Amino acid sequence: MTDTIARIKYRPATELVYVDNSDGKGPKDNYNAASMPIYQTATFKQSSSTQMGEYDYSRSGNPTRSHVENHLAKIMSAKRAFAVNSGMTALDVITRLVKAGEEVIAGNDLYGGTNRLLSFLATHNNVKTHHIDTTDSETIIPYLSEKTRLVLLETPTNPLMKIADIPRISEIVHERCPNALVVVDNTMMSPYLQKPLELGADIVYHSGTKYLSGHHDLMAGVVAVKDDSVAEKIYFTINATGVGLGPFDCWLLMRGVKTLAVRMDRQQANAIQIADFLQSHKFKVHYPGLKTHPQYELHAKMSRGPGAVLSFETGNVELSEKLVELTRLWGISVSFGCVNSLISMPCRMSHASIPAEVRAARAMPEDLIRLCVGIEDVDDLLEDLYHALTASGALKLAN
Repeated sequence: MTDTIARIKYRPATELVYVDNSDGKGPKDNYNAASMPIYQTATFKQSSSTQMGEYDYSRSGNPTRSHVENHLAKIMSAKRAFAVNSGMTALDVITRLVKAGEEVIAGNDLYGGTNRLLSFLATHNNVKTHHIDTTDSETIIPYLSEKTRLVLLETPTNPLMKIADIPRISEIVHERCPNALVVVDNTMMSPYLQKPLELGADIVYHSGTKYLSGHHDLMAGVVAVKDDSVAEKIYFTINATGVGLGPFDCWLLMRGVKTLAVRMDRQQANAIQIADFLQSHKFKVHYPGLKTHPQYELHAKMSRGPGAVLSFETGNVELSEKLVELTRLWGISVSFGCVNSLISMPCRMSHASIPAEVRAARAMPEDLIRLCVGIEDVDDLLEDLYHALTASGALKLAN
């Protein structure tokens, strides 16, 4: 009976909450605690001087970390998942798969930290990155070669909310470059809304600080893979560099994951109303939940919803600066995925590390405002936003 139950696949919201170790993959708790215990220990006593048990040193493995990693692998449809100490650490671990002289293909609308790391690899490790428009799958073809090791995608992109066709790009890459790996930063969507490994990608990673945690009280990163040999290479780097997530942070991450569905449902519903509101006032809004988005149908095919991040343009940098500073409920912050609503100007904050001339070449508007919608009452959020729009003069300009 237990074996039959263990094989049942539940709907997404249930899978996030339901934890079952009856398959023998997860660590066991002698007391059957409803919440996995925190094994706050650096070392584990052994019964033999020559044969180590399942755990010996928490850098290499810890029961609390194993617990959350097994759960993450399940909800991401991965063979194995790994919890590390930040989203950028997750990407750094992945890029260790690339050797000097090999190449990366990436989008031209990337998170600033991602762009910074890729620039470092170019100047220090002789790893060249080709930045392309990933909204057109065919543009990748001229850049594919025997040197290609990683194809790095964000979809939706941050902050312009562009969409990449994960299945089509994966098909092209795997056909033309069998040794290349398709990597997707799925932080914006979370595994509740989108599962890139089911769409053809080889590796998916997240900043666990965002939706997986949901409260901005935790720094974490997640890497999930569907190939055992790649997983072993990822684990080797994590173990060798000591970047595995600590026990207490693993426990916090697990707690956050269990409430992902209810948070995301509320945040997404709020975001849809806010996007409609801004568009009704004639602002240019970037959000895949709007039917006016050029890739609305493509995104809908790959995901269960448009998410809770959107951006819009006022047409004037000074107006945007004033608008951002006039909000009360919307906290000015570089991050997203929190239960609290956040507002920012990417070109001044999260993407400031990208040189101005590069931002211009990639058509990133300097006046762009990014909204990361939380779980507050949407009417309060709309009223606060309307106040800032009118007090700054942005609403009058748009109309």
